[in-house]
Amino acid sequence: MSAEQSDTLTDAEITLLAHQALASYPAALRGELKLLCRSENATFLLQAAGKRYALRLHRPHYHSKADIQSELLWLDALRDIGIMVPQAIPASDGATVLTLPMTNGAERYAVLFHWIEGDMPTTDVDPKAFQQLGHITARLHQHSRSWQKPAGFQRIIWDHHTMVSDQSHWGRWQDAPNLNPADHGIVAEAVARVGQELQGFGKGADRYGLIHADLRLTNLLLHKGETRVIDFDDCGLGWYLHDLAAAISFVEHHPRAAEWVDNWILGYEKVAHISDEEMALVPTLLIQRRIQMTAWMGSHAETEMALSLGPRWADHSVRLCRRYLETNQLPVGV
Repeated sequence: MSAEQSDTLTDAEITLLAHQALASYPAALRGELKLLCRSENATFLLQAAGKRYALRLHRPHYHSKADIQSELLWLDALRDIGIMVPQAIPASDGATVLTLPMTNGAERYAVLFHWIEGDMPTTDVDPKAFQQLGHITARLHQHSRSWQKPAGFQRIIWDHHTMVSDQSHWGRWQDAPNLNPADHGIVAEAVARVGQELQGFGKGADRYGLIHADLRLTNLLLHKGETRVIDFDDCGLGWYLHDLAAAISFVEHHPRAAEWVDNWILGYEKVAHISDEEMALVPTLLIQRRIQMTAWMGSHAETEMALSLGPRWADHSVRLCRRYLETNQLPVGV
């Protein structure tokens, strides 16, 4: 596993690579590209022949080609049961995952998707928006529990070691910007307690399986009464209720976070039941996610998202760790 996160390409270089990818598609799909964002990957808006598409260029050292192909297989299966999710477009040779050779001998992967229309809710909306998140997440989990994965299916593993250890996928939480070294002991104590709780909880098929792993409001689109889900790039094997923790990523310290958790659970329970054992683990999963995102902050410190969170974000993380260790309250809110 590598915690290397950086993409050394400039915006201009990544845009040239995107045009290189488009050359593999039919002429009707070669249009105007606009870089939308760079985080785990670079995402472009493609406008061609009066239509919109999303081009995703994967960063190095994260997913293998087989990982990405497995993601697309799950998306195909979800569309088959009526859930609106991204659909990959084959290149001229039929490939849905392109391999782009680099001048240094490395390779990068690219996928072109049909654009999904919809409005993205924000934290300013009514907390009931989180009911929609919980509702659609329960449908994903129902499918995950019953779906027979194709031979060769493989996705990233999200467990305690890969999320918050020194060898985690997103680096070390100790490297987060503005995290006072004097507070490392509090976070480390929370990590240790989370590990003990989850070891006892286990990875039974009723509680651990294929999840979205990043189903926040930013990855939910609402269109004419339909709930649509995007950005399955982090989907992998993890605890099902990690998706609840992921729903409030970065904003666990928001004054309304407890309301969001309650509404998510209410929406989920309209589709599927959360066991008492799972419900008891919600505080543990919430703080584990916050610490995981603290590691992400360290390895993605120069991203627009990390910079937007301000200098006190790490202090809030420490405060929530204290709450987890010292009280029975959810480690969220003010």
